Amino acid sequence: MSRSARMLYRCPGGNVSRPRREEHVGIHYVEFEDDAGVLRRYRKHPNGRGLVATTAKVDPSAFVDPTAYVDPGAEVHQHASIGPGGWVDRDAIVAERASVGVNAHVGRRAVVGRNAVLGPYVEVGEDARIQNGARVPREQVVEAGAEYHASGDDLRRLGLAA
Repeated sequence: MSRSARMLYRCPGGNVSRPRREEHVGIHYVEFEDDAGVLRRYRKHPNGRGLVATTAKVDPSAFVDPTAYVDPGAEVHQHASIGPGGWVDRDAIVAERASVGVNAHVGRRAVVGRNAVLGPYVEVGEDARIQNGARVPREQVVEAGAEYHASGDDLRRLGLAA
């Protein structure tokens, strides 16, 4: 989904209308028109109020910041956190207790392992894998299809290394 997508609001039982302030129209969901012209529907997640596609699976214990997005088919597991401006792309997975930092992007079909931490402005490419417990430093780019391994320090932090 393009970040420049037009935002349309739909009221229950109503037609698509111009953007309006939420407190005046009782919005239950938001629709975006993607680059292909397809309308995608999002709802606000109860823990954080971030926008979650209706076909995404986000655990109720996960936190989705009000300025974050979780796209169709994506999964965000228990106690994971999507920070301000974070974006979990289509069919990506953010595992248990993982953290997606400020303005970080998890690409299509990418997997962020358990207890992994993505720093601010990290870009994870399509089909990339972030190992359990790995810490990806700020502004790092993980190329499409690559695997980012946890360091010894990362594993010791989790009690997984000698």
